[in-house]
Amino acid sequence: MFSKLEGAVTAGMIHLGDQLGLYTALKEAGQPITTAELAERTNLVERWVREWAHNQAAAKLVSVDEGGRFGLTPEAAVVFATPDHPSYGMGMFHRLPQTMHALEDVRESFRTGVGHDYDSHGPQGAVGIERSFEPWSNANLLPTVLPAVEGVVARLTAGAKVVDIGCGAGSAVLLMAKAFPHSSFHGYDISQYALARAALKLEDSGLHNAAFDDPRVSPLPADQSVDFITTFDCIHDMTHPTDMMKAIRQAIKPDGVWLLVDIKALDSFEENARKNPMASLMYGISVLSCMSSALSEADGEGLGTLGLSEATARRMTEAAGFTRFRKLDVEHSVNAFYEVRP
Repeated sequence: MFSKLEGAVTAGMIHLGDQLGLYTALKEAGQPITTAELAERTNLVERWVREWAHNQAAAKLVSVDEGGRFGLTPEAAVVFATPDHPSYGMGMFHRLPQTMHALEDVRESFRTGVGHDYDSHGPQGAVGIERSFEPWSNANLLPTVLPAVEGVVARLTAGAKVVDIGCGAGSAVLLMAKAFPHSSFHGYDISQYALARAALKLEDSGLHNAAFDDPRVSPLPADQSVDFITTFDCIHDMTHPTDMMKAIRQAIKPDGVWLLVDIKALDSFEENARKNPMASLMYGISVLSCMSSALSEADGEGLGTLGLSEATARRMTEAAGFTRFRKLDVEHSVNAFYEVRP
């Protein structure tokens, strides 16, 4: 039990290390340094830095030599301090305070059954989601994922109408819009914090073939006019995923394709607990975030983090009117990738 408490407290120290620039300073030093040198580089007080470093070294996250100098291994530098690397891991730690603050709200959810949407985590919650998914997507969406979907790269190159549902801060939309200037891209999300970030990023990008909207204000098209639809890690968070799949079926062309990306889950608790080393983390995050979002309306379906297994996805898409479902050969530690067609 206390090892779990240690993990929670050390997670808090990881958040501090990220926010205070301690990992970046260790990486930029290029060699092990003392806590006095680390404090000087970060303009922090050495005594506090020293206690933080001792926590990190005791947890074997930061290395320490016989002379009491602290540093990052090359692997640690990638995970803690290289935002453009696909293995960068600070996103969930960025939003850790917001996630844990949900403990205050979720107690009532256990009594009422109604959870809280993603905007209950505030603007930093949206930033944390962005930092969690953007590094891997930036490195793999264009060269690996899109080529795995049959015919989609040629279609995007020629010019296609694309919709990204649950677009968050718009990273995937803007990445594709830049790569495929002849196509148009429309991102939809209900998070006002995420949409605000997407709008700023769109303005900075200078792109004119992308747009972002709240589907409650500007609904998805329902005229079977969309060539390509993407949903990245969001179906399991939705209050009404069944209705969303039906809306996707109404939006997509008869020869269109839907790239469904969601958490890699198995069909039962027993399988998840036995085969997924992160199962306890995911079930806990579900209570604080994913399932809470999926139950943020009284009639929400509440799939939760591990609620959309391949079999469940197949069954739900078929019920929504899709006839073809193929799991893509894309390696990811957390997600599964599916190609779905009418």
